Amino acid sequence: MADQRSALLKASKPPTKELFSTLITANHILHYHNVVDAYGHISVRNPQDSNTFFISKSLAPALVSNRDDLEEYRVSDASPVNPDAPKGYAERFIHSEIYKRYKGVNSVIHSHSEAVLPYSIGSTPLRPVFHMGGVMGAQVPIYDIALHYKSSDQLHSMLVTNEHLGAGLANGFHPSTYMSKTANLVKNFVTSATAQEVPYPSHPTVLMRGHGFTCVGETIEEAVYRALFTCQNARVQTTSLLMQGTFNIGLVGERFGGGEKETGPAKHEDIKYLSDREAKDAWTANQAHVERPWKLWCAEVENSSLYQNDLGPPRGA
Repeated sequence: MADQRSALLKASKPPTKELFSTLITANHILHYHNVVDAYGHISVRNPQDSNTFFISKSLAPALVSNRDDLEEYRVSDASPVNPDAPKGYAERFIHSEIYKRYKGVNSVIHSHSEAVLPYSIGSTPLRPVFHMGGVMGAQVPIYDIALHYKSSDQLHSMLVTNEHLGAGLANGFHPSTYMSKTANLVKNFVTSATAQEVPYPSHPTVLMRGHGFTCVGETIEEAVYRALFTCQNARVQTTSLLMQGTFNIGLVGERFGGGEKETGPAKHEDIKYLSDREAKDAWTANQAHVERPWKLWCAEVENSSLYQNDLGPPRGA
């Protein structure tokens, strides 16, 4: 009875201005660092009522500027709390289904980053290649929406526009049934039976075939940190793959280009990825310092004329 009373008292209090200010600034940071463009979105669970979440109306993230730009939706079915709410994001089901599935997730980001996209469509897995990349997890599963369509889905548009497509994506953050895609730990998950209740998923980042990626955090700041360094890791990994390819082509040229006699097989140099232990421990070490880059990112967007936050910068930024 006491717990119920406490929950009711908490729910009766409106979220703080600080929450909305942080969410607005997060939209700007994601755009400033090319994680999102006119598309993509970030949400936050309502700290006063875990059954709802806040996300901007159908706006480009860079243009979100005030409290009226943010709308409240129900976790149960992604419907707006305000019956007169204007047009919202079609893919808000990404957010609602993840919040529904994981009680410990309080912020969700969806991105179409070009740095990450190639890893959603090819056979090369996205894996941590430097210590900051540990934030995305040691393995990044791939959600293939084609495996989750139902006969009732009139459009196979690649967009997560209903509950069952969102649920399929949400399950992929903690999948129990896999279909192996390659020999390297990349997984294309199908779907699982009744999902095991877990407060926080084992995989904080999931790629979406031909679409982008989604990541989660316990806070807005953590989710933004994860999104930015996932993109950075992808860029570093791509550069390394290109360098390795050039190196191995060069070896072949040395052996066969001038009529030299073949002396043995060319040595293939592979990328040295972080081990599962290194990826986990790197994030454990970096997690305590999320506020350092967050303050820098806040200052960057505060000093750019493109972005406007009518609520002022987040406290401590």
